[in-house]
Amino acid sequence: MEEKELNLVEHLDELRKRLIITASAFILFFIAGFVFVEDIYKWLVRDLDVKLIVLGPSDIIWVYFMLATVIAVAGTIPVLALQIWLFVKPALTAAERKISLSYVPALFILFIIGLCFGYFVIFPTVLSFLVELGGEMFEANFTADKYFRFVLNMTLPFGVLFELPVVIMFLTSLGIINPYVLTKIRKYAYFVLVVISVVISPPDFMSDILVTIPLLLLYEISINLSKIVYKRKLKKAENSGEASS
Repeated sequence: MEEKELNLVEHLDELRKRLIITASAFILFFIAGFVFVEDIYKWLVRDLDVKLIVLGPSDIIWVYFMLATVIAVAGTIPVLALQIWLFVKPALTAAERKISLSYVPALFILFIIGLCFGYFVIFPTVLSFLVELGGEMFEANFTADKYFRFVLNMTLPFGVLFELPVVIMFLTSLGIINPYVLTKIRKYAYFVLVVISVVISPPDFMSDILVTIPLLLLYEISINLSKIVYKRKLKKAENSGEASS
């Protein structure tokens, strides 16, 4: 009983350590983003035809915090992934440690790819559609606060969702999930992804399709990658069984 309590305390201490490291990384990246926020701002509005306006002094600091937070989230993802790997590392075999460690940079790369997809593909298409929808009825004046909220809504969800294949591969390698389960729940997963697409995209049919198709493709890619990992896992188990016999 005492041994179990000690193990629990050790695990909690280890978890606290990983959380502190992750939080510290977030703060450092946030400060870095805050320092370079002016350069980031100029890059994001470089192709904008109108000058953004603010409705009060608080909007300015809010834009600073918003942009710095995005930088902090992007920079913290590989740190968080590494800390999760270090936390579960003792429970993994040597082969599982090596394979799962390769997922750490993949998470960061896919997050950036997702952000780029949202910013360079989805965002300009949706923004152009909404501006043209106003036509001659309205004069387009964007507040900095609402403009960057819109940018985040069109980019950040894709950064997160693009990590689905790596997460599925990682869970498959740990034996938590397998491709047969993913195939079995495909129709429910499709429904959830369609709902997510409708929620994060503007209320028009073309935008919904433009967002839905990549998410469904990501799920299918995740299933195929899960099959590869699962087959390799079974093959290694068979080889180890033959060697022990």
